[in-house]
Amino acid sequence: MPGKLTVCPTPIGNLGDLTARARDVLASADLIACEDTRRTGRLLELLELPAPRLVSYREQNEAERARELAQVIERGDSVVLVSDAGTPGISDPGYRLIRACIDRDLEIEVLPGPSSVTAAVIASGLPTHRWRFLGFLPRRAGELERVLQSPETIIAFESPRRLPESLSALATLAPDRPAAICRELTKLHEEIARGTLGELSRRFRDGTRGEIVVVIGPARETGTADIGFAIDALRGLVRAGARPRAAASVVSALTGVPANDLYKGLTGREPRR
Repeated sequence: MPGKLTVCPTPIGNLGDLTARARDVLASADLIACEDTRRTGRLLELLELPAPRLVSYREQNEAERARELAQVIERGDSVVLVSDAGTPGISDPGYRLIRACIDRDLEIEVLPGPSSVTAAVIASGLPTHRWRFLGFLPRRAGELERVLQSPETIIAFESPRRLPESLSALATLAPDRPAAICRELTKLHEEIARGTLGELSRRFRDGTRGEIVVVIGPARETGTADIGFAIDALRGLVRAGARPRAAASVVSALTGVPANDLYKGLTGREPRR
């Protein structure tokens, strides 16, 4: 009788985020396929779980190893797929193995669990009803410009080394676009920095450290944003006690009208930098 592939998320920083179900799956696996056997072995040690056979499954060997693992499952073994952190298949190896199992009509179980993508888009405070994940931010200015034209909230990874350059390029194209930098999610030094791309570019111009997720608010769709309506909404928030600059950022994220235009419409002057 064939076995089963289980796609198992692992913590992105806080061991307490591993579910009881994921723990049981890791403890009962015949084989665990992972990006880095040393890292996964250490995770199992910290969780005080017995270590089954570990086999590397990474970008460099994914095509060949996917076929091998599918054959192992066909012979009756239970295989658990993990990445170094988070949910496999989201900018991590996983697609080829899942596809190989589907093609062989093998059972696949996907466990819900930690993901820096969903954590970041929720923490950003930007619209979540439509969003798109890019993987890593593109390098070319033309590609970045197309990203900024998206009517959806954009989520992307970026390396701390490249963050200042990427933010500078984005801020040049759309300085007033609301965005957030989510750093070291779930870890001791977690940071959520919210503001416009211009503000964030200045804040991180000297760089930073850790795992980075960039969230960018959607572009204003042609003909849909009414600046008069947006300013009225801003006035209502300010009358209710909200601080003008913070309220302008919120209304901007919801309407697509630049925050600086809203602030100027409310006060008659440009916001101070």
